[in-house]
Amino acid sequence: MKTYLYIIVFFLIFSSLHSQGLLSPKNNFTEQDTLRGSITPERVWWDLNYYHLNIEVKPDEKYISGSNLIRYKVLDQKQVLQVDLQPPLKIEKITQDGKKLKVTSKGNAHFISLYKKQKKGDYNEIIVYYSGHPKEAVRAPWDGGFSWKKDTNGKHFVATSCQGLGASVWWPNKDHMYDEVDSMAISVTVPKGLVNVSNGRLRKIEEHKNTNTYHWFVSNPINNYGVNVNIADYVNFSEVFDGEKGKLDMDYYVLRDNLEKAKVHFTDAPKMMKAFEHWFGPYPFYEDSFKLVEVPYLGMEHQSSVTYGNKYKKGYLGRDLSGSGWGLKFDFLIIHEAGHEWFANNITNKDIADMWIHEGFTCYSENLFLDYYHGTKAAEEYVIGLRKNIANDKPIIGPYNVNKEGSKDMYYKGANMLHTLRQLVNDDVLWREILRGLNKEFYHATVTTQQIEDYLCKKTQKDLTHFFDQYLRTAKIPELEYVIKKNTLTYRYTNVVSEFTMPIKVLINGEEKWVNVSENWETTKAGEVITDLTIDPNFYITSKEVDVN
Repeated sequence: MKTYLYIIVFFLIFSSLHSQGLLSPKNNFTEQDTLRGSITPERVWWDLNYYHLNIEVKPDEKYISGSNLIRYKVLDQKQVLQVDLQPPLKIEKITQDGKKLKVTSKGNAHFISLYKKQKKGDYNEIIVYYSGHPKEAVRAPWDGGFSWKKDTNGKHFVATSCQGLGASVWWPNKDHMYDEVDSMAISVTVPKGLVNVSNGRLRKIEEHKNTNTYHWFVSNPINNYGVNVNIADYVNFSEVFDGEKGKLDMDYYVLRDNLEKAKVHFTDAPKMMKAFEHWFGPYPFYEDSFKLVEVPYLGMEHQSSVTYGNKYKKGYLGRDLSGSGWGLKFDFLIIHEAGHEWFANNITNKDIADMWIHEGFTCYSENLFLDYYHGTKAAEEYVIGLRKNIANDKPIIGPYNVNKEGSKDMYYKGANMLHTLRQLVNDDVLWREILRGLNKEFYHATVTTQQIEDYLCKKTQKDLTHFFDQYLRTAKIPELEYVIKKNTLTYRYTNVVSEFTMPIKVLINGEEKWVNVSENWETTKAGEVITDLTIDPNFYITSKEVDVN
């Protein structure tokens, strides 16, 4: 339950940024975009408390059917409630207290007229019954839905993925990031001979004549896209990690033929847990355990049920995304997707426009994993190497209230922005305290970019307003122009937002020096003729020597 409290502020911030030209999306948005991406009047008056998703999956037919019980707290006395479900799935009926309710639909949004008087403070329930052939994922997880595959033995290998597209592509829910359910039961019926793995802990397995029902329970808040269903001929092995909050159950579900290789390869998982608890604080979901689940697509950060499809290779499908060599020291999917347990599942963006909070911090976590095991120099080389993947095509922050993310640069540019901020803090003890503090301050919370900015400004005791405007709200990278004349270095920034300032570290004739740089020409003098100037590459800027008469 993470209730959105600042809707008006959101609109004002977006309008202000747009008027300044800091955000300039060129999109033609539709009514469906607004219904999906905004806190509509039919959403804002009720607060999620509990789901019970109860479905049967028939892989032979690529068909699902079942229901979702939605329990909510009444915040205001309204009578029309919005739930979301995408075609080709169809709502069969919706009931409250056993009484069938009237439903009016606008595309993927379904507006339910409630007969029962909704009294402020009450907890009420509706049950949404639905069925159909859900959208099949074309290129999971980027174009999500259901992945209906088979393993090498011809057995069904099925999984869901839906980030961005929305969980309503396969189950009915309040499909907006701002409001997370407090807890959730997930019951999935599958054909005998197959195993279902979902989020949280397995409570029981009900055996029927031709099917089995797996009952899972999530005791922590969870975002909709973090909910998943994975069905296969799974086998399981496990271990117990001695963590900051005690004993953590770590379970691994893999295809039967991959058991032995997984036991060797998945040793990156406890290494990840040790490094990230050091940098970010305790794993946020001890009560629900940690699982790594093999799937027929690359992988996704499903909460306490992280999915894996990196083919048991180091790097990203065997490639080093940084070109530094360090990217082959770990399995990218294990480290990156599990890193999302802290940034995406613990700290969650209220609006997908702020998705950099998920991806920027988690891409940066790869750097910190290397720092923990291989040292700061290795980490620096890795994150700097990622810059070759940055397009600088548009701002990292997207337009608000229309379910639209910003540039894919939220990954590599976001990581390099944070790496630059670490240099500005210039105190690794404090930097670690800040990262751990974020996960404590916003524990199980949905947040805005502004909240993250305010926290970082407060803890670093720096005014980072223009820093974040530069890196998050424009596609421009600061360029350092400099002139060397004898023992004098003259310099300034170009390609920056108004009033941008940022000190950087340089080596002048091998001697380290901090210089304060702004849009205005500044000078610093050396004790001798400057024959060598090196700009610290850990700052994400460009530079060029110019002639000034």
